[in-house]
Amino acid sequence: MRLATFCVVTFVLLGATRLDAQAAYRAGIGRGDITPEEPIWMAGYGNRNKPSTGVDQPLHVKALALQHDEASPLVLITADIIGFSREVAEEIAGPIQEKFKLPRENILLVGSHTHTGPVIGKNLRGMFDLKEKDVDVIRRYTKTLIDRSVSAASEALTKLEPAKLSFGRGRASFAMNRRVFKPGGVNFGVNPDGVADHEVPVLRIDDDKGQIRAVVFGYACHCTTLGGDHYRIGGDWAGYAQEYLERANPGATAFFVTGCGGDANPEPRGKLEFAPRHGLEIAGAVSRVLDGPRATVAAQPSAVFQRIELPLAKAPTREEFEKRLKDKNVFIQRHARRFLDLMDRGDKLPASYPCPVQVWQFGKDLTLVALGGEVVVDYALRLKRELKDHRLWVAAYANDVFAYVPSARILFEGGYEADFNLIYYGLPTRFANDVEEVLIKGVRALVK
Repeated sequence: MRLATFCVVTFVLLGATRLDAQAAYRAGIGRGDITPEEPIWMAGYGNRNKPSTGVDQPLHVKALALQHDEASPLVLITADIIGFSREVAEEIAGPIQEKFKLPRENILLVGSHTHTGPVIGKNLRGMFDLKEKDVDVIRRYTKTLIDRSVSAASEALTKLEPAKLSFGRGRASFAMNRRVFKPGGVNFGVNPDGVADHEVPVLRIDDDKGQIRAVVFGYACHCTTLGGDHYRIGGDWAGYAQEYLERANPGATAFFVTGCGGDANPEPRGKLEFAPRHGLEIAGAVSRVLDGPRATVAAQPSAVFQRIELPLAKAPTREEFEKRLKDKNVFIQRHARRFLDLMDRGDKLPASYPCPVQVWQFGKDLTLVALGGEVVVDYALRLKRELKDHRLWVAAYANDVFAYVPSARILFEGGYEADFNLIYYGLPTRFANDVEEVLIKGVRALVK
């Protein structure tokens, strides 16, 4: 009897301790509609030649605030957009930092990378031949995005309520490696033998009565179900996944955090009907995690933010840029003119790019690593191997989408992710061969 009584008491006390630890969290949610109110040029494909013609699905910006006891809150901001450029991200983070006295490392911004959303700021401007009226529309829209992002974060931070956090992992199968090897080099296509990350990480936030208030989930795949011949605004599969999860859980808000899917496309793709189908698969994977066993996330979080200088290879000479002015490809011509103009002003070409890396670590319960740029899958798989004791969640497209971040393997193989994307993004040349080691070393230092 004494042993049984001791076991029962011990169980109750331990359970109470765990519940008390969970009760230390509070969560707040805010959101805003960012659907364009006028025709606007759409981001993601260089073959588009006109603004949007309608709306398939509304776009949203959402904010989730998490506070442990009296510590500074963390704020996650997600949006159904191609991505936050550095300039736009800082215009959003700045007012939040000032108003709520938060450090920069506590504010994380992630775009879904939908290719059926609007052009944002100056992101990927090298893709388009925009007239001044088109630039004005983009400028107005970007201002709206910034204002509604700040408003959503403010709403989340002023409506904090008791919450419980738990984490689990699911799986989806439609992400497909898109790098196909042909005699002429690496091209876009469907490569079923190529590597992809099919994990679906899920963070569930409940209220103090056990009802779901928010769901944060991720997947490493481009939102490119629809091609450049589609001119209607929408969130692609990630937008549908969020919609379905919110329908299935009335009162809850779904947040999508993009993974390292720089070299992965959804398969099949090309028809509007495929986007909701993929969204339904992801929503099902998330729902299974929500209904299954999950690990408690109760530890007080810590946050760090650093811009790691990713080295670029040797830049082309003036003569090489001048030669490119005669190229038949208009995008290569524009790229060359941009850097010749830079040289004419006496400016130096950049030798590196400051990639933002942010880490939110919830003790041993969960570690979220958020990388800037269009990061290829090799980084996530390597980090999860090398930091397997940290219950790792690796995200990308965070805080600044400045270019693809290729691995050493992809730099060796070549292709769009290694080279041609830089024509659109506006870097003078490809990244140096040691870029993977530089970034991995930086992430490991921040995590540990």
